[in-house]
Amino acid sequence: MPVSSTAPVPPSPGPGEVVVGEAVALDLRLAQLGSRGLAFGIDAAVVFCTLLASFLGLMPLLSGTDDALGAAIGLGLMVMIVVGYPVVFETLTRGRSLGKMALGLRVVRDDGGPIRFRHALTRALVGVFVDFGLSSGAIAVISSFCSARGKRVGDQLAGTVVVRERVRESAAGYVPVPHHLALWAAGLPVARVPDAAALQARSLLTRIAEFDPAIAAGWAGQLAAEFAAVLGPPPPGSDPVAVLAAVLLERRNREIAAATGMAHGPNPGWAWSPPPQPAGVVHPPRLPASPPPGSAPGPFAPPG
Repeated sequence: MPVSSTAPVPPSPGPGEVVVGEAVALDLRLAQLGSRGLAFGIDAAVVFCTLLASFLGLMPLLSGTDDALGAAIGLGLMVMIVVGYPVVFETLTRGRSLGKMALGLRVVRDDGGPIRFRHALTRALVGVFVDFGLSSGAIAVISSFCSARGKRVGDQLAGTVVVRERVRESAAGYVPVPHHLALWAAGLPVARVPDAAALQARSLLTRIAEFDPAIAAGWAGQLAAEFAAVLGPPPPGSDPVAVLAAVLLERRNREIAAATGMAHGPNPGWAWSPPPQPAGVVHPPRLPASPPPGSAPGPFAPPG
């Protein structure tokens, strides 16, 4: 059912939803305890192998040193690896360790945005000394069961939640990005768009069929104005929805280029948006396997 302009208070989000600034729920699928446990097992194996290799490499160097010094060096190395591994990986990959990559999981902020160094550090320190260190994981399991969103103590203190990135999707429609807007966005510093604004634009594009057209147009105009304040005004007469799609398309294309090491140039493409659906049915954004017939190729998925 389209959102009515007379509704003063939006519905409260469910336990698996994340609310952004406009009080619109993003359909983020919470990771289950089983998949998180498997991801933790992979990460623990990586940490153990790294520790073993490090100690074997240091043993010849520490063989002639004082026992207390050797113990201090070994303890420092262990803490550095156990804490540093998740902090470094989750900071550089915006919420994914090797185990989470393998299981299709990601750590995000409570508002759905990407985590920063402080979030990763808080999760790692609390995980080592509270969730897993003091009770061999019992505290983490109990906390996850008691939390409606499956949060362990580290997530509670860091303000984060673990979600699934790989979700089955149904067929989707496409909203075209005009060639001139794709070329316009290709020359802009699209990384300057604040994450909060990009998240709201993603929410609008992926759920636009659920909103009253006037509400969607007004929201798109506000977001397009926020984008223009950072990137400069779009070509005269541009549709605000197409402007948002062009900027998000360019953001995603550059992220893909950076991840794969491939050069990226102006590439008109197609922005994904779900067709009209029954009320309450929302499908997450994805990279289309192929563009519609007769269109210019160009992958798109809103930044995640």
